[in-house]
Amino acid sequence: MKQTRIPCVLMRGGTSKAACFLASDLPEETQLRDAVLLAVMGSPDPRQIDGLGGADPLTSKVAIISASARSDADVDYLFAQVNVDKAKVDYGQNCGNILAAVAPFAVEKGLIHVQGPLTRVRIFMVNTGQIAEAHIATPDGAVEYQGDTQIDGVPGCAAEQVIRFQDIAGSSCGALLPTGQARDTFDGIDVTCIDNGMPVVLVRAADLQRSGLESREQLDADDELKARLESIRLQAGLRMNLGNVSTRTVPKMTLISPPVNGGTVTTRTFIPHRCHASIGVLGAVSVATACLIPGAVTEGVAEVSAELEHRLSIEHPEGEFSVMLTQDLNGNVINSGLIRTARLLFEGSVAIPGTLWSGK
Repeated sequence: MKQTRIPCVLMRGGTSKAACFLASDLPEETQLRDAVLLAVMGSPDPRQIDGLGGADPLTSKVAIISASARSDADVDYLFAQVNVDKAKVDYGQNCGNILAAVAPFAVEKGLIHVQGPLTRVRIFMVNTGQIAEAHIATPDGAVEYQGDTQIDGVPGCAAEQVIRFQDIAGSSCGALLPTGQARDTFDGIDVTCIDNGMPVVLVRAADLQRSGLESREQLDADDELKARLESIRLQAGLRMNLGNVSTRTVPKMTLISPPVNGGTVTTRTFIPHRCHASIGVLGAVSVATACLIPGAVTEGVAEVSAELEHRLSIEHPEGEFSVMLTQDLNGNVINSGLIRTARLLFEGSVAIPGTLWSGK
């Protein structure tokens, strides 16, 4: 049987890459769609040699996008994390990096009309039911990808994209502090469980006899550390209302240590078993928020001001990620924002075995 060709746009969003699809070009039935996405990425296979995936969680991602029927959104965005070496597609989280690809994709595919030099796109994040608002450069009636904005983890510069969030606390877990407190203890280790857009468990590196400055390669080879983190993660997942997370990619585990380059805090994040090259967008928002919470494990580690408007620099293996947070007079975080870039890499069709799906 001939191969099935599916229209696809490969895009970089922030420090990740994703195969982006119109929802109408994929199967409606979830199990069949998952099989298609696994074939697209070449999973399960550590090298993903027979698909588009790049043998890394950061490049094994999918965005499924459609026009929204909601009054408060322009497009719907469903994020799929395709496991590299397991036949598993996870929809239990958002991806803020790939979120940066959604607005340009929507314009490229005609879901959104250019509004002038700057186009606003309201995005409903289907995974968690939240709204994000992206502002992208669209001079001359088209998306502008070139610019002078640099983000760590991406070579060169590109056009700035501003993304703002409101009401993302508890997006996956039901509460900003899903355990009801700023600090919990698992296996004798103090942690902070938080969800301000992404479920994250923060652990002080020093409490695990690590510096928090280890390279990604050192941490990936540290089996003893990863076993301890996984034990904590499984216990925390239950307490964070996520259930059994043994086959899920959330919560993320983040080691924290004092900043070394003038930032707020240094991080090493696992997604969930391999060290992130940098840090996820919404993971950074959750970590930054924890830095403002009294009693969290960030106390005595993070350096923050007493102002209500914050620009927190979250240091990671490849540089830093700046998060803008606003607090009210009671100290509650009421608004978050960040700057990302995106680029269209390839547009065409991805081929999968016709015996798997014959297409629409």
